Amino acid sequence: MEMANYILQIFRYSPQMVMSWGFQSPIAIENGLKFFVQGFIHKGWVKVTYNEGSDLFNVRTLDNNGNVKEERTDVYLDGLCDVIDGMVERCSNYAERVKKEYGLTNE
Repeated sequence: MEMANYILQIFRYSPQMVMSWGFQSPIAIENGLKFFVQGFIHKGWVKVTYNEGSDLFNVRTLDNNGNVKEERTDVYLDGLCDVIDGMVERCSNYAERVKKEYGLTNE
């Protein structure tokens, strides 16, 4: 539970980014946090776990059956939100997708 709260504290430094993921349903897990997202790249669960031995984080996106779709290991504290953003939300045509999603274009 303590590590889950710590990860949530990290997320509080980038609230707009975290909100862009459609972050919801956080669950404390052993040595980390699991939460649901609805990003442009990934819609589903994300697991963030802390590796005490390396003092770094591991991030996994999961499919509907709980299988790992993508994994990033050895993520530093100051890059955690950016790594998750790249796995969940930030696609190559991000600006265009945002405009289209929110009706900000004439298309």
